Amino acid sequence: MTEPDPPQGSEPITWRLLTTHTVANTDAAWQIVDWYWARWIIEQLFRPLNKQGLRLEDSQVETAERLLKLVAFATHAAAITSQLLQARDGRSGEPASVAFTADELGTLDALHTQYSGRTPRQQNPHPRRSLAWAAWLIARLGGWDGYPSSRPPGPITLKIGVDKLRLLAQGWGLRNVCMP
Repeated sequence: MTEPDPPQGSEPITWRLLTTHTVANTDAAWQIVDWYWARWIIEQLFRPLNKQGLRLEDSQVETAERLLKLVAFATHAAAITSQLLQARDGRSGEPASVAFTADELGTLDALHTQYSGRTPRQQNPHPRRSLAWAAWLIARLGGWDGYPSSRPPGPITLKIGVDKLRLLAQGWGLRNVCMP
């Protein structure tokens, strides 16, 4: 594919994706591009498992059985981060309940006012209780400033936000225990 509108005075860039697959037609070429795109999603899934996130490689688990359990829990946490990354633009429309418990959603509801700014530019633009709405709030918990001009929150920011949400939700869940 050649760059359609290169900057004035510059040669157009020709993009090539190398593959071992046979590319017989345009549909086959786009299939390979889709596979390559899926590879990026997989990379994003594993990023929170590594050094910047859950640090799975630093575990000192001694048996394969325990390691499998640890990887299962960690992958579940990474999958939630991946869901939030994919939902953050609001195009897909999933409900937040696909990734969060009732207590976690109650916590997000309670935090909504606190983390929404006073100006329209700092308001959560997504429908309440959608996964995109949750991603926006969780990114704020993770340290993102919420401005549309800022870079979108990445997997590490979202992982930090999910960790904080889980702690806050535990406290939220205690409201019925401590205050009957």
